[in-house]
Amino acid sequence: MSVPRLNTRLALEAPERQADGMGGHRVVWQRLGTLWAEMNAGSGRERFAEVGPESVVSWRITVRGAPSGDPRRPLPGQRLRLQDRLFRIEAVAERDAAGLWLTCFAKEEEPA
Repeated sequence: MSVPRLNTRLALEAPERQADGMGGHRVVWQRLGTLWAEMNAGSGRERFAEVGPESVVSWRITVRGAPSGDPRRPLPGQRLRLQDRLFRIEAVAERDAAGLWLTCFAKEEEPA
């Protein structure tokens, strides 16, 4: 296995529920920190969303390993941000037996 080339700086964000003052809530994204990553695009497709067609691309994003419970370890439900681009994390797995690297399986969604 080769060493990943961590050449892309991404912001790690987590959802946070806040009261909307009317008995409900809204979700805001809280920045947790910055991770350096290697990004590899996978398959892409178009799907029909509520407001029209939407482009969906699968990504494998490799970052440095961190143990479970460490705030630097990405989790499903969080997202990674590259400027205006958003990558929703669906799953995270160790890339190697020693846990030096993690692979985040993510989806980038944007209007077509």
